[in-house]
Amino acid sequence: MNQKNLENIVTKLLEEIGEDKNREGLIDTPKRVAQSYEFLMSGYRKNVEDVLNGAVFTEKYDAMVIVKNIDFFSVCEHHMLPFYGKVHVAYLPDGKIIGLSKIPRIVEVFARRLQVQERMTQQIADTIDKYLQPKGVAVVSEAYHMCMMMRGVEKQNSSATASALHGIFKEDARTRAEFQNLISTKNL
Repeated sequence: MNQKNLENIVTKLLEEIGEDKNREGLIDTPKRVAQSYEFLMSGYRKNVEDVLNGAVFTEKYDAMVIVKNIDFFSVCEHHMLPFYGKVHVAYLPDGKIIGLSKIPRIVEVFARRLQVQERMTQQIADTIDKYLQPKGVAVVSEAYHMCMMMRGVEKQNSSATASALHGIFKEDARTRAEFQNLISTKNL
C-alpha cells in the first residue's frame, strides 16, 4: 500500500465533500486515514501458511473442538463502512489438530480485507478444511453492519448471521445441533 498515494486520495476526498484540508483538525487526517487503512486491510498482506507457522499437529482426538466468540472487525466492500461481530468456529478432527490461537488468526486474515460477511465465513471454513482435512467444519458469524445502521435502511438493532458447514456438520443434524447448543452457552 502506497502511503503517499492514499494520503493524496484522502486529501482529494476532503476537498470533494467541501472541507478545508488546511483546517487544524484535518491537517494530519490524510496521514491518519492512510495508516488506518494499512491496518484495516492488512489481511491482503498475510498468507495463511505463514499464520499457521507449522501449528498443525498429529493427534488422536475425535471430539468437537470449538473456539467461539472471536471478535472481528471488517470493512464492507459495497460501501467501505465497517461491520463487526463474532465468529464461532468448530471442527471435528480426523488425526490433525491446530494450535487454538491460530483459529482467531485465520479469522483476522480474512476479516482485514474489503469483505462481505458470507464470503468471509466461507473462507474461514474452507481454510480449516484445507489444512486439517477434518471430519467436518462449522463456522458461524454474527455481525452488525454500519452500512445498514448509519445509512440506507438505518436499522440500528439489526444483525446478520452467516454460516458455512462442511462434512459431518452439513450431513448430520445431531452434530450440527450439538455445535449450535455449544456456541449458544454462556462464556466462562
